[in-house]
Amino acid sequence: MNKEFLSILEQLEREKGLDKKILVEAVKQALVIAAKKIAKITAPHAEVKVEVNPDNGEIHVWIGKEEIVSQEFGRIAAQTARQVIIQKIREAEKDNIYNEFKDKVGQIMGGLVYRIEKNGVIVDLLGKTEGIIPKNLLSPLDKFKLGDRLKALIIEVRRDKRPQVILSRRHENLVKKLFELEVPEICEGIVEIKSIAREVGERTKIAVYSKDEKVDCVGACVGIRGSRVKNIIEELRGEKIDIVRWHEDIKEFIKAALSPAVVSKIEIDRKTKRAQVIVPSDQLSLAIGKKGQNVRLASHLVGWEIDVRTKEMLTESLKELSKLKSITKRTAQVLVNAGYCKVKDLAKANIEDLKKIKGIGEKKAERIIEEAKRISDENL
Repeated sequence: MNKEFLSILEQLEREKGLDKKILVEAVKQALVIAAKKIAKITAPHAEVKVEVNPDNGEIHVWIGKEEIVSQEFGRIAAQTARQVIIQKIREAEKDNIYNEFKDKVGQIMGGLVYRIEKNGVIVDLLGKTEGIIPKNLLSPLDKFKLGDRLKALIIEVRRDKRPQVILSRRHENLVKKLFELEVPEICEGIVEIKSIAREVGERTKIAVYSKDEKVDCVGACVGIRGSRVKNIIEELRGEKIDIVRWHEDIKEFIKAALSPAVVSKIEIDRKTKRAQVIVPSDQLSLAIGKKGQNVRLASHLVGWEIDVRTKEMLTESLKELSKLKSITKRTAQVLVNAGYCKVKDLAKANIEDLKKIKGIGEKKAERIIEEAKRISDENL
């Protein structure tokens, strides 16, 4: 009996990864419950005490001062013990899973597609537990089949009836973690990822910097013949990736962020973190990108608002604003630099925003807005 009991404990410890102390405590509690049922009949007011020796498997049960042997435990008592043990094992398993994965939030996890449901994809995480990628956290490019391998970011571990590991394929940190896996120089701290801008399923821009002049940060991320970045693109099911060089000089960084477009001139306002970028006419569509995607991602990557224009567009804007009597040529230039390129933009502006612009006070802001509204109404 003792050998069999120890054997069962060791098997559960080995197969389920459960702490032997937890199992022994579960057995003690189960036996206390079983003994109390007997005590209700034989000695209702007696104290119940149980001792379990984890080294040799010996079990001692006392009701009051009388020790009872295992044969005195009936079918109901044995069944109760079995149920409590099973329950404790389940609770211990849940605790083990929760404790293992709660510290992995923010990390990347590989797994196999185990089940595809209406609300998301169920992933087998190395046989330890299941994770779920909710439908709204999948990329538009994710079309999985049962058995497909994938990587996802752990964003939450819930402790409900059973631990639930929530995964994401949309989070921009997924791209960061994929680069950390693929590029040893990033893992070693030689190359640093400075910022990421992602439009899931379409394009990601990633800015990188090398702490060692001998290491080309962009080349390291691309890999020989593009091998490293290709692996990441494949994992993201074809999402495009632009790798740009980070610069401390904000103008140089903006130029890199807007690649592959060629930039002619950049005017910046550090206070408002706004940049007006002038590009040749043949580069405008490239700089802005399809549906404004390139300039939008560049703005996110840099952390500045970027307004892209051609020289002709800038001249036209200055000409239009200069028609207002309340605006001088110098003020027109300041307003255009701040993003107010048309009279209708000024008509929609508020006084507080215009007051933030250097050289424009409250009264002047009122006059500009009033005149812009009047002209806009006349042109309707």
